[in-house]
Amino acid sequence: MDSLAFAKPESWRIGVDIGGTFTDLVLASSTGAIEVHKVPTVTHDPSQGALDAIAGAAASRGMSVGDLLGRCTLFVHGTTVATNTLLEGKGARVGLVTSKGFRDALEIRRGIRENPWDHRTPYRPVLVPRYLRLPAAGRLDRQGKEIDPLDLSEVEAAIGAFREEGVQAVAICLFNSYLSGTHEAAAAERIKELAPDLMLSVSHAIAPVMGEYERTTTSVLNAYVSPVTLSYVRSLNNALTGNGLKSPFVLIQSNGGAVSVTELGDTAVTLLLSGPAAGVGALNYYREAIGSGNLISIEIGGTSCDVIIMNEGEVAAVDLLDIGGYKCVTPSVDLHTIGAGGGTIARVDSAGFLQVGPEGAGARPGPACFGHGGTEPTITDAQVVLGRLKPGPYANGALVIDKVLAEKAIGEKVAKPLGLTVEQAAAGIIQMMEQKLLHAVQRVSTERGHNPERFTLIAGGGAGPLHAASVGRALDCAQVYIPKLSGAFCAMGMLNANIRHDYMRVLWGRLNEVTSAFLEEHFNVLEARAVELLTREGFAPDKTALRRAFDLRYLGQQWDVTIEVGKAFDPELVRRAFEKDYERLFGHTQPDGVIEITKIRLIALGLIAPLPSARADAVTAPGAPAETRPVWVDQESGWRDVPIYRGSSLGAGQVIVGPAIIDEQTTTVMIGCGDRLTVDPSGNYRVSMGQ
Repeated sequence: MDSLAFAKPESWRIGVDIGGTFTDLVLASSTGAIEVHKVPTVTHDPSQGALDAIAGAAASRGMSVGDLLGRCTLFVHGTTVATNTLLEGKGARVGLVTSKGFRDALEIRRGIRENPWDHRTPYRPVLVPRYLRLPAAGRLDRQGKEIDPLDLSEVEAAIGAFREEGVQAVAICLFNSYLSGTHEAAAAERIKELAPDLMLSVSHAIAPVMGEYERTTTSVLNAYVSPVTLSYVRSLNNALTGNGLKSPFVLIQSNGGAVSVTELGDTAVTLLLSGPAAGVGALNYYREAIGSGNLISIEIGGTSCDVIIMNEGEVAAVDLLDIGGYKCVTPSVDLHTIGAGGGTIARVDSAGFLQVGPEGAGARPGPACFGHGGTEPTITDAQVVLGRLKPGPYANGALVIDKVLAEKAIGEKVAKPLGLTVEQAAAGIIQMMEQKLLHAVQRVSTERGHNPERFTLIAGGGAGPLHAASVGRALDCAQVYIPKLSGAFCAMGMLNANIRHDYMRVLWGRLNEVTSAFLEEHFNVLEARAVELLTREGFAPDKTALRRAFDLRYLGQQWDVTIEVGKAFDPELVRRAFEKDYERLFGHTQPDGVIEITKIRLIALGLIAPLPSARADAVTAPGAPAETRPVWVDQESGWRDVPIYRGSSLGAGQVIVGPAIIDEQTTTVMIGCGDRLTVDPSGNYRVSMGQ
């Protein structure tokens, strides 16, 4: 993987993030220069947005697409295709082969409701109807040993039925297969012989965890989204390599790391958080400039807000995701998402109350002020009405903002029903939006035992810097940090992500009873698989990292806490680490409690050279505003004549005292009264909040 380091003559890395409204491309040159190109997302064909962005980047350099891609050493992509396929119900027709007695596990679920007070809201429909959930005899015991042999004739009968029903993908989930995959492997082999065109999703390879429901739903989800997602990925890869890209591109996974197209295999389920999970790479990139590993990012784009917390340099991971009401077990960044973006719609409900979100206006028609036919008032329309966004062209002319259209939408849909002026209605919309953002940050911080006062709030996304100072002030954060290229936050993060593969194995034992030799035996199996894969991907031993972890819990409990451990096993150190995290999460520990291990984990990294941080000499002259215009600042200050600065004219060391607005290439920054903004040596903005 030496080709992933910057080379001479000038070469570059390219990151492409396809969002709900814009497709962002970041080009990081070996000379240290970073360029951003934004184009509207093509909703019906996301790959077209990526190709449009590449064409725009090539044209801006006076190059052909072939020349641009030919000198690209690393192309990283984040895609929402898997997520959208699931949420829009446009996946494959799936058949399920399961063990006798477990045909209905998928529909029974866990037999509980997330909200015990809600008895009316139905579950999301199952992705495999009962007549396509077909059982086969055979059973493994709780040690993974065979009790009854697998009846392959029933597997064959299931395939015949699937053929008649037009099934496109088959999920295989047999009882206790997380302990031994022998039965599932035999079933898969027979299906390949009889129906080689069917895509297979085998549970012990995708989700080797205890729990028939969790393994079943994950296998089914993978079968549901993989045909569409993999077709998109392979088609885009062919288009890129056909136009000059020398090696297959890599994709951001839900775990925040990357995987090459060739090694992704048939596991598209690992891409359900592709894109937003790249925020981890961005946090690692900016933490050096900030000088702290305690960070909270709010990445606010056109559709949603994604919140990630980094505590002492580490971002927590989770296994169980809920995507649109469907459960999925896959290693993922602990990320909290709400429907709150620039395109989020405001409305007055039947009771006469103002509501903001979660519905959004999407890329088309988008906010009313974009002039694409939208009539619903959005957050962006409110910002325009309040003078924070200036009417005119944005994103290199990709769109033109019309204030009259924004005022009309808010006036008709919000102000008039509530008996307010258009400005009052717009201010109320922003206030509600920022309250939602506040709660979202508290969800990942205070609710999990973290005090926001210890953290720097990082604003990402095109809309994040407009709200960050206000949200940071409400949280009493240590400071707010606003990257100059906030509008391409995730695309930047993609270029700073390592290749990553996660392995896990169910393994039971009491912490004070298991031996180092026993654990070493099982870790060695996982490490051998990891090293083989990383070597195949071109990583030399000195460019890899293997990290071990345990899933632990007190005896008799149901949920685990994951604790990363060193190479040498020390039960006392593991206990102390577990109790520290347990107390933070739950407020107490059991000093004499028995701790048991339920799983071992291995995180295998292929290390890619990090993006270099830009540095600039300090500027002694004070920054001069380009203009002044009336802006609604906040409830207390109301309308003020606010100085407007051009980000391109500001240099390291310059200080601006709020209220003020800074117009940047990919975003707009707003600070409130008394806030103090300093341009750091990297050209980004540190904000100390006033009262």
